[in-house]
This record gives sequence, C-alpha cells and structure tokens, in this order.
Amino acid sequence: MKRGLLFNALILLCLSLMSFMCSNDDDGLDDNEQQIAQIRNTVQSGTWRITRFMDSGQDETTDFTGYEFSFNSDGSLIATNGTNTKTGTWSVTNDSNSNDDSSSDDDIDFNIFFAVPETDDFEDLNDDWDVVSSTSTKIELIDISGGNGGTDMLTFER
Repeated sequence: MKRGLLFNALILLCLSLMSFMCSNDDDGLDDNEQQIAQIRNTVQSGTWRITRFMDSGQDETTDFTGYEFSFNSDGSLIATNGTNTKTGTWSVTNDSNSNDDSSSDDDIDFNIFFAVPETDDFEDLNDDWDVVSSTSTKIELIDISGGNGGTDMLTFER
C-alpha cells in the first residue's frame, strides 16, 4: 500500500515538474503581440484601398474612391489618387485598458491620423480603430463612438 502511494506521489511530482518546464509560446510573445506583428508586416506590403467606410450608418466609401494607401515602416501613411496626396501616421497597438470606446478590455487598435481640417473627408479616418479581422488581403476595422454611440466601419483591401 505504501509502495502504491509513493509511486502515485512520484508520478504526480513528475507531471507537476513537466508542466512548469513546458511553454505555450516559444518566442515569448503573447497572442496580441503576435497578431500585432502580423498586421504590421501585412499592411506594409503593397498598397491598399478603402472598399468600405460606414460613418454612423452612412456609406461614405466613395469619398475615398481612387485613393491608394501606403503604410510605411516608419509609421508614415500616404494616401494618393494621382492628383491629391494626403500624409498622416499609423500604428498598431495593444490596448489592454478599458479607457477607449471598445467593448473589449484587451483589443488591438489600428491607429490612423491625418493632420487635416475637420471639414476634410480624411478627418473621418482619424481614430483608434479596433481590429475586427485581418488577412493578407483585407483588414476590417470598427469604432463605436463614445459621443453619439454610432458605429463606424472601415475596410482596407489590396
């Protein structure tokens, strides 16, 4: 009987030690950090266009027709339609606080800023957008306004 208890205790000890030695993440990055790195790499590759922009229920996609967006590795953002060029900044950040407008306490923000007047269409893009989904050819973003409760949706595609 003592031998069986000793054997079970030894097995339990071995399993406990193995669980401490195993790691779920070999590179030391949490899931959000891995996704942020993937989004950053993807968006910097090639040019993008806005295929959907809903501003509080109003479809304003045509405001950006013909514009190609380049997200550069230095954080600069260039939108051009061949005639007009707008410059701004972009970043992808891990927003693990609840001080933004999102419904999630641990989301990924896609930040866009164009230094333009409020009357400019590109001012509507200025926000800390929540990433809904991201693939190699499509990035879907959403923002729920804290002021009027409207939902804005922005989609970039290659």
